[in-house]
Amino acid sequence: MVYIVILMWSLKSHNKTQQALQWWFFRQSSKLFLEAEKIRDGLLQESFTIRRNLELLPVDNDELSVNKTQEFLKKTDDFHQSLAELSDRLSPAYLQDSLPLAIECLLEQWLTSHPELYFHIDLPTYWRDESAERSLIILRALEELLRITLPEVLTQISIYISLKELGNVGELTVTITYPDVSTGQTYSSIPELGFLYESFRFLTSGKCFCRSKNLSAAWYFRW
Repeated sequence: MVYIVILMWSLKSHNKTQQALQWWFFRQSSKLFLEAEKIRDGLLQESFTIRRNLELLPVDNDELSVNKTQEFLKKTDDFHQSLAELSDRLSPAYLQDSLPLAIECLLEQWLTSHPELYFHIDLPTYWRDESAERSLIILRALEELLRITLPEVLTQISIYISLKELGNVGELTVTITYPDVSTGQTYSSIPELGFLYESFRFLTSGKCFCRSKNLSAAWYFRW
C-alpha cells in the first residue's frame, strides 16, 4: 500500500512538473514568435524601404539636399535603435556581467512602457558570480510574474523589488500593493502562478512562494 501511495505521488509530481515546463516553454516560444513577427512586419519592411529609397536616387546627383540627408540619417538611427532594442529583448543587457544591472535594465523597459506604475528598487551594487543561464531564468521569471500579477488597468499600484543574499542563497522579492483587497486576492491566486513556481523550482533547484497581507502580496524567489 505504501509503495502504491509513493508511486501515485511520484506520478502526480511528475505530471505537475511536466505541465509547468510545457507552460514555460509555451510562454517563451510565444515571445520568440512575437519577435519574429516584429522583424518581418517592422525591421525587414524598414530596411526594404531604406534600400528602395537609395535605389531611386538619381545616379548623376552628387549632392543631396540637407533635408533628404537628414531624412536618411533619421531612418538609419531609428533602424539602429530598433535593432538594439531587439538585441536586448533576445539577450538582456548585462546578463553575463551583473544580475542587479540586468534586473534594473529590465525594469527600465517596464517603466518606459508603463509610466503609471510606481517602482521602488533595492538592488545591491555587488553580486556574486551567477551563470548567464541562471540569470536569464531569474529575469524571465520576474517578467512573467509582472505580466501575470499586474492588472490590465494599472492604477494605484506600487511595486517593491529587492535582491539580496541569505547566506549562500540568493533571494529576489517582489511585493505588489494593490488598490483594494479584492484585486489583490484575484491576482495573487491566478492558476498560472502555480506553473511559474514549479518551473522556477525545477530550472533553478530553488523555490518560490507567496505571502499575502491586506493589500499587498509578496513573492519570494530563492535559489
